[in-house]
Amino acid sequence: MGKWPAQSEIVDCRRCPRLVQYREQVARDKVRRFRDWEYWGRPVPSLGGAGARLLIIGLAPAAHGGNRTGRVFTGDRSGDWLYRALYNFGFANQPVSIQRGDGLKLIDSYITAAIHCAPPDNKPLPSEFVNCRPYLLDELQRLKKVKVVVALGLIGFKAYFGARKQLGWPNPVPLPPFGHGLAARLPDGVTVLSSYHPSQQNTQTG
Repeated sequence: MGKWPAQSEIVDCRRCPRLVQYREQVARDKVRRFRDWEYWGRPVPSLGGAGARLLIIGLAPAAHGGNRTGRVFTGDRSGDWLYRALYNFGFANQPVSIQRGDGLKLIDSYITAAIHCAPPDNKPLPSEFVNCRPYLLDELQRLKKVKVVVALGLIGFKAYFGARKQLGWPNPVPLPPFGHGLAARLPDGVTVLSSYHPSQQNTQTG
């Protein structure tokens, strides 16, 4: 399936001056270990097809991960963990994601993020969430077959429920709590699984 029009809009987006400046600076002033790479340095599009039944929502690309490779959760420890898990459960055709063009394909799954640009210190501003939300709203409306949503981190969790509210979709009252390994079934039948973000800090500290 070809990319949705919104994906090309994501890649061309320059709505947030702070994020534009940071992602391009990182791409220009490379760290030593990646000095031979041609950094992507743009918003990182989502990955997957509209028929996905599994939706994964993260925070944002890593400065030297997705911002370098141009693929979500690719090029850092978070991606190592995520794609291995997806492969083990049949949602990816290979357990590693190194760079665009490496043959990776998702199976019945879709990965997106609350923010599509790498933010300084991994901390987006409230206005940046607002600017990026239309892309998530568009995706949710197109992903009509989703049955399970995995929210990686509290920010991904809040982004999903905030988008549902904005779309007028039924949310439970009160909202389910966020907690690693918790599951909640929503009024429309979607199951939301919450998980700590698979950052190196989280996965190596238990």
